[in-house]
Amino acid sequence: MELPGKGLLKGLGVTLKTMTRKNGVQQYPDVQPDLPARSRGVIALMEANCTVCMLCARECPDWCIYIDSHKETVEVPGAARARQKNVLDRFDIDFSLCMYCGICIEVCPFDALYWAPEFAYAEGDIRNLLHDRGRLGEHMAHVPAPDAHDPMGEPSKEESTAAKKGGAR
Repeated sequence: MELPGKGLLKGLGVTLKTMTRKNGVQQYPDVQPDLPARSRGVIALMEANCTVCMLCARECPDWCIYIDSHKETVEVPGAARARQKNVLDRFDIDFSLCMYCGICIEVCPFDALYWAPEFAYAEGDIRNLLHDRGRLGEHMAHVPAPDAHDPMGEPSKEESTAAKKGGAR
């Protein structure tokens, strides 16, 4: 017959043993985890690349991306008529709704959205998880550089197009 609470006492013993070790286990936030180079964390926005095409907002399964814009007329010297340009007014991501699937990053044809390995952006109030374009832009500082091009792989589209144009002359 086993004593009642024997498992509880055994568990407390393991906890006490771990706590009293001289080289005790260090965990976050005391020690930052060693993350892979391209790990997911938070979505970052490169505002200069955003053309307000709305693909990210349309494809988001959680509808957590909010975009507002307006059109401005741009006079192009030498053009027959003025051009229209979308100007970004609002770009917000509600991380309390986001499921971090990365669809918005994959569908962006202009490379305006990136994964940043920043993960320590917890908030005490859920309303503060709505990140505006300024805060999303701050995350760009943490985005790692892309991997180097594989010299044994196929050339990029830009390289092959430049080679064709150069060889045609």
